[in-house]
Amino acid sequence: MHEPMQRPDWIALDWGAARLRAWLMRADGSVIDTRLARAGADEPGAVGVEPALLALVADALGDDGGSGQPVPVLCCGLAGARQAVPFVAVPAPPPSSQAAVRIETRDPRLDLRALPGMKQDSPADVMQGEGTIVAGALAVQPGFDGVFCLPGEQTRWVHVSAGEIVSFRTFMTGELFALLSRHSVLRHHVGDGTGWDGAAFDAGVGDAMARPQRIGAALFGIRAAGLLQGLSSGAARARLSGLLIGLELAGSRPHWLGQDIRVLGTGGLARAYRAALSAQAASVQTMDADDLTLRGLRAAYEGTTG
Repeated sequence: MHEPMQRPDWIALDWGAARLRAWLMRADGSVIDTRLARAGADEPGAVGVEPALLALVADALGDDGGSGQPVPVLCCGLAGARQAVPFVAVPAPPPSSQAAVRIETRDPRLDLRALPGMKQDSPADVMQGEGTIVAGALAVQPGFDGVFCLPGEQTRWVHVSAGEIVSFRTFMTGELFALLSRHSVLRHHVGDGTGWDGAAFDAGVGDAMARPQRIGAALFGIRAAGLLQGLSSGAARARLSGLLIGLELAGSRPHWLGQDIRVLGTGGLARAYRAALSAQAASVQTMDADDLTLRGLRAAYEGTTG
């Protein structure tokens, strides 16, 4: 249980596939408290954004003190997809609060609005909360002109110029890694996620970029090396990651080659993408995506993307 606290002026909400994050905000943009729950949109038994939100922040809503005013909640991520909020077509700035769509709630203490995702007609592509992360990055670096790489289950390469998202492309690299490491013959060799071999990762990136047409053989080679040469689970996992990220870099080369790149992410995955790009002599830096999500929601609430 959370201790009762002052009623927030508004709430910034990120509803992802695996988790729900809420920041209780003051009017000046400062944070009162941060809440986190494994109540993502794709989690088993997902109950919808309003029940999940209330389970997380109901104690902070209290009453309206006689004002009759609900607490504004601005949400990015999958709430818009679940409520069929229309996409914004690129090229366009990241969505601001003016583009948010009101979601009906049963609890009168909530004024819940969802930011739209973004779409690209040719080639067909869509993204949801990534536009908010990009807005946060532009709030930090408003003059940025280049490419944002957002690693995850689906990695997105987003071309930004003059404050607008010009185009983007999605690669299912993270999902492919999960499928191969958990549900293919490679699951016997990659282990449980502990251990890492940087040299094996680098070699995998290089092999996939040099010979992407041989990716199927290279993947099975991980099993063969485990059986015949005693390849460790850490090296096998790193090579699998390197092969898939290298394949992605080969396919996304037109998006990042010669561009200034920012990897918007955290942890080992962001470091892996930065290492792979640096090995190609790309101009690349990393930025913390967790911080950028809140910055993007704050910028959207204030009606500006930087």
